[in-house]
Amino acid sequence: MESGANKKHKSSVFSALFSNPETLRELYSAIEGIDLPPSSIISINTLSDVLFMKQINDVSFTVDDRVVVLIEHQSTINNNVPLRLLMYIARVFEKIIERELLYQKKLVKIPTPEFIVLYNGKEAYPDREELRLSDSFLKAEGVKLPVESGFTLELVVQVYNINHGRNPEILARSKTLDGYSLFMGKIKEYSEGQSLEESIKGAIKYCIKNGVLVHFLKEHGSEVINMLTDELSIEEIAAVRYREGREEGREEGELRGEKKGLERGLEKGREEVLNLLAQGLSPEEIISRLK
Repeated sequence: MESGANKKHKSSVFSALFSNPETLRELYSAIEGIDLPPSSIISINTLSDVLFMKQINDVSFTVDDRVVVLIEHQSTINNNVPLRLLMYIARVFEKIIERELLYQKKLVKIPTPEFIVLYNGKEAYPDREELRLSDSFLKAEGVKLPVESGFTLELVVQVYNINHGRNPEILARSKTLDGYSLFMGKIKEYSEGQSLEESIKGAIKYCIKNGVLVHFLKEHGSEVINMLTDELSIEEIAAVRYREGREEGREEGELRGEKKGLERGLEKGREEVLNLLAQGLSPEEIISRLK
């Protein structure tokens, strides 16, 4: 049985779980450390790709039309996420602001943007970190004069480690996020010596037995298995290509004596998989393409 979030567009388990105003209210309140009242209006504006019937970003929404929040869930650290979120926020503003207003004399007021990444991967990572768009900028000395006030364009992403046991104050304020963290942790725990599908099934049984995400997992259990199998399979493929790209980059760097050769190799595998995924290919099709 399909969930409401997936009737039209393919989504991740994370975005399906946080696909309604009440769970988003709970999540946002937990991250911000506030109690967002029930009267606050949560309007979801997550982007979707009509051609490939997929969600483009994980979750985006406005709070009382005053704040627009973009939340991405990641199981691998991607330092390019500020650039991706820059592209997403431009599309979100196109979606929620009438174009005609841009040509009037009066200043158009827009919701204040906020960018959040929730990380639950295997790599060691601090509880909280900041990623900045300006870290991607090429050096401009000699081409333009320095600006005392800083960069003319900046985007700051707040990254929170949501692995179980990390950022306990946030997880304690959101039962849904805490449950998701525990569920994903159990999949990692059960993955030792078991197939991916069996690990997911084992985690679902454990959570239902222990009162974790019971309604969601009972209602969408088979769909969760399918979505997570695709998601985690893609991660495994990306990890392999990432390692291959790293080796190629190291060789290129050694041959040319250029640091850029290594840097290009580090991102090559991940970009290749993400490009194929963006085209709507299944994990099986991606594996076939990359062989």
